[in-house]
Amino acid sequence: MPPAANVEVRPLRPEDKPEWAGLWHDYLAFYGSTVSDEVYDSTFDRLLGDDPRDFSAFVAEQDGHLIGLTHYLFHRHAWRLEDVCYLQDLFAAPSARGTGVGRALIEAVYAAADRHGAGSVYWLTQDDNHTARTLYDRIGRLTPFIKYQRS
Repeated sequence: MPPAANVEVRPLRPEDKPEWAGLWHDYLAFYGSTVSDEVYDSTFDRLLGDDPRDFSAFVAEQDGHLIGLTHYLFHRHAWRLEDVCYLQDLFAAPSARGTGVGRALIEAVYAAADRHGAGSVYWLTQDDNHTARTLYDRIGRLTPFIKYQRS
């Protein structure tokens, strides 16, 4: 599916902070989570920083407004010589869902990974996130891994 009309996927810019914060708030709310203002500020600063091992971001913009975001980072992997890419966050505004914006954001991360020489891009989602998984099943491969974390 081609992305929505007049959508530009581009790197995050400093002036995007208010709209980015609104999208990230909605993303966190979708997963039943919140973070402090300090975490919003720190995350935004990291996304704009120049550390190649820190987070990066793309946003989808339509008619002068942000309608989607993705955060990703490159890291070492013990089983590979090259880095891998972790796509940590992906969100499209409800009005933009089903238009190809999510796919365009993922493909932007794929392209960044290719430029970086990272052959693998991976991400996590909740088992019951059926709408997103419909896209993920078309653009990625489901693995058998189950996530555990410290209690």
